[in-house]
Amino acid sequence: MAIRIFADGANLEGMLEMYESGLVQGFTTNPSLMRKGGVTNYRDFAFEVLGRIRDMPISFEVFADDLEGMEAEAREISSWAPNVFTKIPALTTKGEPTYDLIRGLSAEGAQLNITAVYTEEQVDAIVDALDPEVDSYVSIFAGRMADAGNDPVSVVSHAVEVTRERPLTEVLWASTREVYNILQAEQLGAEIITVPNDILAKWAKRGRAPYDLSLDTVRGFAKDIASLGFTILQE
Repeated sequence: MAIRIFADGANLEGMLEMYESGLVQGFTTNPSLMRKGGVTNYRDFAFEVLGRIRDMPISFEVFADDLEGMEAEAREISSWAPNVFTKIPALTTKGEPTYDLIRGLSAEGAQLNITAVYTEEQVDAIVDALDPEVDSYVSIFAGRMADAGNDPVSVVSHAVEVTRERPLTEVLWASTREVYNILQAEQLGAEIITVPNDILAKWAKRGRAPYDLSLDTVRGFAKDIASLGFTILQE
């Protein structure tokens, strides 16, 4: 497949397992995943990961919620290693766009991963702000869009179209919910998809024929029926 798969998580053991498996070509982290993974020191965790994984891109997100703080943190994170991509959200919690910040950092050569992108308008502004000569990702939260009843396909397709002539600006399908999302993202032309480890495990076992899945399903039902000991017809 043309699409590259990045593991989405913040557990060192899980990241190393995926690294050694050969299933992935990069990694992304975020504050929520760090909390879930039990990370207690951001810098220590980041440097431990970067000390073990040197040949794949790894994204680390700023924690500040103001533009000045984001800028300082982004410069710090970008200095950690050549394979680091610094994650900048598309806006602050007050709804203030980060486009000018993105423009300045990208112009300085920082490799950025612009996150929490949901609209075509955001895509346009972000792509305009990113330096076309610097590696960068536009992360569209397709799974979260779908969770809210919105179709992410049009936004991903739009992003693919507006970055078509910018090979270093890559579209990333984020918040993957199922194995089929990987095929969707590939078909739409996204260059990258982030996938949590539990879905990567399913991806590694892909390829079962629909008939075999049908047979597995009814066999599973039969096993559960036997364990219940229920009867429907009265003797």
